[in-house]
Amino acid sequence: MNTDSSADNDALEGPIVPTFIRYMMPSLLGMIAMTSGSLVDGMFIGNYEGVTALAAVNLIIPITTLLFGVSMMISIGGSVRGGKYLGEENTPAASAIFSKTLMFMVVYGLIVIALGLIFETEIFVSLGADETLFPVMSEYYRIIFPFLFFQFIVIQIYFFIRLDGFPNLAALALAIGAAVNIILDYLFIAVYGWGLTGAALATGLSEVMSLAVMLFYFVHPQRKISFGLRQNNWREVFQAAYNGISEFINEVSGALIGFIFNWMLIQRAGVTGVAAITLVNYLLFVGFMAYFAISDSIQVIISQNFGARNHERIHAFLRIAGIMIFGVSAVIISLLVAGSESLIGLFIDVERDSETLALALEFVAYIWPVFIFAGFTMLISGYLTAVHRPFQSALVASCRSLIMPAGLLILFYMLLSDYRFVAAISVAEAISFVLAVTLYLYHTPTIIIGSDQLARKPGSSIDD
Repeated sequence: MNTDSSADNDALEGPIVPTFIRYMMPSLLGMIAMTSGSLVDGMFIGNYEGVTALAAVNLIIPITTLLFGVSMMISIGGSVRGGKYLGEENTPAASAIFSKTLMFMVVYGLIVIALGLIFETEIFVSLGADETLFPVMSEYYRIIFPFLFFQFIVIQIYFFIRLDGFPNLAALALAIGAAVNIILDYLFIAVYGWGLTGAALATGLSEVMSLAVMLFYFVHPQRKISFGLRQNNWREVFQAAYNGISEFINEVSGALIGFIFNWMLIQRAGVTGVAAITLVNYLLFVGFMAYFAISDSIQVIISQNFGARNHERIHAFLRIAGIMIFGVSAVIISLLVAGSESLIGLFIDVERDSETLALALEFVAYIWPVFIFAGFTMLISGYLTAVHRPFQSALVASCRSLIMPAGLLILFYMLLSDYRFVAAISVAEAISFVLAVTLYLYHTPTIIIGSDQLARKPGSSIDD
């Protein structure tokens, strides 16, 4: 399966715009494919099972997001470290970090899945769910949870495949998985009427299919990174985790904010409120996945140019990414402002669930301004991770994902008796954007590479 014919390292030597497009488009298409699968899940669940089923799935999301955060932290942190090694032309070290993070992910997946299934009821209680929803949640949870193992492995391999110069293969794997998910959703939910069980099976089997496609990487003759069982210096896995700490903060914070949101909305609007915010989350998910695809592609390119000490190319790639984010933001804001009712109508029967629709539209009016700032903040956070500034990246991530939204949500909830407290998310994003820009100005590519070169001794490797 020859998905990428060139063995050259375009990240270090290729023309700026074509190289950015070559890395970004497969990632963007892959993220769109993955997003479309999730969106179709919501469409089938909402239209065939109703808002209660949507709410039940949404209540489970915080725990799966928390576990997914560890996977993202290790995978992105490891790939950034591997990218630096490739930039230094140290392929054995890149292969070693790939092998160690993959083995870690296997052990981690087996442990957390076993614990999650054993303590199912305790987890539901901790998520703030009403006992009447337990049977509905369990129908989905007991099927989807074991399949998380495949998702963890897919994420880890995905980032290293792209790092090794095969973004088309990575995107193809996600696209095939999304297509399988959509087909199985239709069969299991619409045709066979298996409800949430069918939705969970469709999602899980799609992850298995994505992994099956990615395994072609291991037999590709042009790959540079290889897998080996015998490894030492396992401390490097924790160093990689530190590099990816901002991604962990993003995911964990998302889980916590989701929990806070669910609790607040249950208090004021019951299951209808949780269902309404679920619909809004689907709309937000599309934009955030586009931002993530751009930021993630830039990380792969920048980490290698950081290893090669090329600050001019880093500047150039950041400019292209900024322009792309501006365009994506303009499109998403236009769609939300002008067509949010039509978009929400894709997920529910607007006549049957008119109360949920009205509430979701009110939430959109408070939340759409996040797209003015979020893309640029995520880009800066990803850049700081790529140039091995994990503390600064984690500071941005914790501010935009946890500290500001959690603090402002609680404050607004106490001060406002209606649903305007939801606007706290937009205010938090604006404040985080200011912090991100400030940190970037103190850590531009020229400043970082210049200071690192002064700190290095002749003949030494790049400091971690």
